[in-house]
Amino acid sequence: MEEKIKEIEKIKADLLSKNRYTFDDYRKLMYILRAPGGCPWDRAQTHESIRENFIEETYEVVEAIDNGDRGLLCEELGDVLMQVLLHTEMAEEDGDFTLEDVVTGSVQKLIYRHPHVFADGSAKTSAEVLATWDTLKAAEKHRDTVADGMRSVPKQLPALMRAAKVGKKAAKVGFDFPSAAEAAKKIEEETGEVLTATADTLTEEVGDLLFAAVNVARLLGVSPEEALNRATDKFISRFAAVEAAVTADGLEMKSLPLDTLDAYWDAVKAKNSENN
Repeated sequence: MEEKIKEIEKIKADLLSKNRYTFDDYRKLMYILRAPGGCPWDRAQTHESIRENFIEETYEVVEAIDNGDRGLLCEELGDVLMQVLLHTEMAEEDGDFTLEDVVTGSVQKLIYRHPHVFADGSAKTSAEVLATWDTLKAAEKHRDTVADGMRSVPKQLPALMRAAKVGKKAAKVGFDFPSAAEAAKKIEEETGEVLTATADTLTEEVGDLLFAAVNVARLLGVSPEEALNRATDKFISRFAAVEAAVTADGLEMKSLPLDTLDAYWDAVKAKNSENN
């Protein structure tokens, strides 16, 4: 124990003496935080307890990308890297795997799935690269059928994204609508079934309606996840404008009938159209 304490103190001193750090420094920092006498919060964590943290940090990276904020992107990538190192440190403590195992497995996978770079494979376009990737991944994971590939799409993905991925896999073997226009007809059909559904089947029918809408977006080359996020942002913006207009008129939204609120909404929408 005395030797470990000396080792920890030496690492601390080394970290405190630097202004720039390497990947190995980060790894040592995570070791210190989890070691006896380290951070109580870090020492208390498990893979399960920080599961949501990992998801949150990933979405913060996506937000930085969407906003074109490269400084924030750098910061958020560091937070994701921290999650990777924390999970790996916990795994090393339990004897499950090491950071070298993580790196080795990833490098081996990338070499295997890039035969056009490291072997005698051929791929001249991005589409050919992705086709090879999917074929090798299916063989590697022993996914012998299209249904196996569908089941492999994580249920933890956002539902719209998962639906689009599943639909794309079906399309690869020709099981798809011939066009977005044909797929749109399914929306009308599913809408009718939603409106006539019983309490027992309502959730299922709403799901079918959403899946139909995802198919239309996919066939148009639109990300349904991005499209819905944009629509939600637009709704918030317009709602805020309606709320502000109602307040400016000395009124309260909750006291107004829907047709009056719709009139405010239409006015805001028209004004936005003029500005755009």
